[in-house]
Amino acid sequence: MGGIVWIIVIGFVAGIVARLLAPGPNKPTGFILTTLLGIGGAFVATWIGQTIGWYRMDQGAGFIGATVGAVLVLFIWNRLVASRRISDPSGERRWL
Repeated sequence: MGGIVWIIVIGFVAGIVARLLAPGPNKPTGFILTTLLGIGGAFVATWIGQTIGWYRMDQGAGFIGATVGAVLVLFIWNRLVASRRISDPSGERRWL
């Protein structure tokens, strides 16, 4: 049970740091979505790291890897919203 709480805390902090580092509107916002952003970033960083040989199959990305992965996930999210492939969850109209 303690491991799940630790994943949520690290995911949340990595999501916050990614939002501070990434340019743009950084939407969607909120505690749950910020946490999911960080956890998703950790999964992306782990997958990429294991694919190119940085991590063994039983290792995961650390805090820095999770933050870099979260910045990557946030960048992809913003590009999908900008190209209108997905809708902007804030409900704002973006005129390009």
